[in-house]
Amino acid sequence: MFRPIVVAAVALMAAAASGTAPLAQESGPAVAQARAASPLNINTATAEQFEALPGVGAKTAARIVEYRQKNGAFKKAEELMNVQGIGEKLFLKLKPLVTVAPAKAERAGQPPAV
Repeated sequence: MFRPIVVAAVALMAAAASGTAPLAQESGPAVAQARAASPLNINTATAEQFEALPGVGAKTAARIVEYRQKNGAFKKAEELMNVQGIGEKLFLKLKPLVTVAPAKAERAGQPPAV
């Protein structure tokens, strides 16, 4: 009774491991979930991207972007707690979901865009 389900699951797992999943799509819930699984760079994220994080609403997202514009790029994720509305409790939720990396222009040794 369960054999067809097990066979299908094994086939999908094998295809996913080889990178040729037959049901893979360019968009949809699975891709959105995969994107959400990768950390958000707080030095390049938009307010809309911040809003997708748990516990971050429109006002807090706008404050993060404003803080970054006034103070420059974040050097470490803990600096998020300097933003009004982000305390230690919320930060601990966000920490595994965010990363701090320089913007592309900064990585190439170029000065940041103005």
